[in-house]
Formats: sequence, structure tokens, C-alpha cells
Amino acid sequence: MTQTALIVIDVQESFRVRPNWRAVNHPDIADRVGRLVQAARSRGDLVVWVLHTEPGTGNAFDPAIGHVRLIEGLEPREDEPVLRKTAHNAFTTTNLQQLLTQQGIREVVISGIRTEQCCETTARVAADLGYDVVFVSDATATTPLPHWTTPADATLEAILADPRTLSPEVIVERTEYVLAGRFATIRTVDEVAGLAVAS
Repeated sequence: MTQTALIVIDVQESFRVRPNWRAVNHPDIADRVGRLVQAARSRGDLVVWVLHTEPGTGNAFDPAIGHVRLIEGLEPREDEPVLRKTAHNAFTTTNLQQLLTQQGIREVVISGIRTEQCCETTARVAADLGYDVVFVSDATATTPLPHWTTPADATLEAILADPRTLSPEVIVERTEYVLAGRFATIRTVDEVAGLAVAS
């Protein structure tokens, strides 16, 4: 029985239809996650897919709008669970912990969107629940993070022009700093997939 599960968090079309997707650090996130999925399947690891939903909001995460689906190119197998959450982390509003317990999982590998939000939060909760956590930074994606005082309707151009905005590179670096040695081990796609870096 496998003891490792790859958790794919929110790699969904909801993000690609938002204006700030133009500034995402890894527009090829589906390809990066796809490599992890292929490696996990070849090792016999569990793959769990998670989608974020905000029913009744009318926004891109409202299932009724039609964007709450995996980004093109990603396809769960019939034996791979697809969970739908309404909280930032993948545990609180799903049966993920029960599922992992039933499968005898001891280690979780985290990938998905967004690095500092749902991915990081899931990693922290998983660590607190006693799992060994591997955080694959370059198989997560995020967009520039505006200052908390920035108006909600600010344009992407205004956000990018604001010197207080955190770039994706800074976000990833800060996320790695706070997770490493406390909540998770930081790894790359190449390390986890066991593939050599392309020359």
C-alpha cells in the first residue's frame, strides 16, 4: 500500500479567467503538475485532486458559472478522488483526512494554485495533523499580491505599478522560508519526479 499522496490543489480554470492570470509566475502550471502526476502514478502513489468552490457567489469559483474544472491537459483517473472545498486549506471542508487515513498515507506532496494561500495553508494543516509534507514550490503558481490597502477593484496595471506589491518570486521565496524546517521539506519538480533537469 502506498504511503505517499500527491495533492493537486485548485489547478482550475477559475484562475485562468481572472485578469491577474496575465501576471502568473507559472502559466505552464498544468504541465508542471502533470509531471508530478505521471511520476506519482508510476510509483503507485495516491493522487488527490482538489477544486475550490464558492457556491452562490456568481464569481469564477461559483460552480454554476462553469469554470470550476481542471485546467485543460489534466485528467483524473477513475480511481483518483476529486474533492471540492470551500475553505483555503484542503482539509477543513472535505473528507481528505479520512481518505488519507484509510489509505495509510504518511507523506503528502503539495502542488497547485496559489503558492501562499491554499497550497501553503494545506501544507501547514497537514504538518499539524502529523503528515510529512513535501512542498513542490515550482509546481505551485501565484500572481502578484497587492498591499492589503489596495482597493478590491484595482486594475492589474495599478497593482503592478504599486511598489508595495509583492512579486510572485518574492511570494515563493517567503513561502519557502516559513515552511522549510517547520512545516515542510521544499523540493522541485525534477527532484520529486526523479527526472534529470533538461539540458
